[in-house]
Amino acid sequence: MAVKYKLYQENRDNSQYKGKWYGRAVHEGTIGIDELADIMQANCTVKRADILAVISELVETMKTQLQNSMRVKLDRFGSFKIGINTSPADSAKDFTPQKNVRRLHIIFQPEVKVDRNGSRTLSFLTGTKLRELDVYNVDKSDDTSAGTGGNTGGNSGNTDPVMP
Repeated sequence: MAVKYKLYQENRDNSQYKGKWYGRAVHEGTIGIDELADIMQANCTVKRADILAVISELVETMKTQLQNSMRVKLDRFGSFKIGINTSPADSAKDFTPQKNVRRLHIIFQPEVKVDRNGSRTLSFLTGTKLRELDVYNVDKSDDTSAGTGGNTGGNSGNTDPVMP
């Protein structure tokens, strides 16, 4: 298993990096709680119905606690909190939520592991392998390519680098 990526070339005229190549993660689908519950049931002694009940209650409880201005921390997962975007008011007296709050949003901060050397790694990324997407439209035969030729994208001999 590996996180797949594909190459893309910066082509905006006003970019100082025009012509440079970057990698972008490729997501090949979405998995929901029903599918997660099936996988989890196969990996432990808890039944699918129990898993779904716990996840559903977790969502409701998190919502309530977030709306009570609490940060919700799930050990080995991360923390959630509500953030707000506001427009400025001329004075503190002039600030009202109805007039100045533009939107609410959720901030997720994944758990971070710190190793002996002080290097910080997001828990979900420890041991992640990367692999270039097998087939897409990038010609690697010439570094000056505009990225529109050939169908030679792929592993091209890449080993799967492992993230710390």
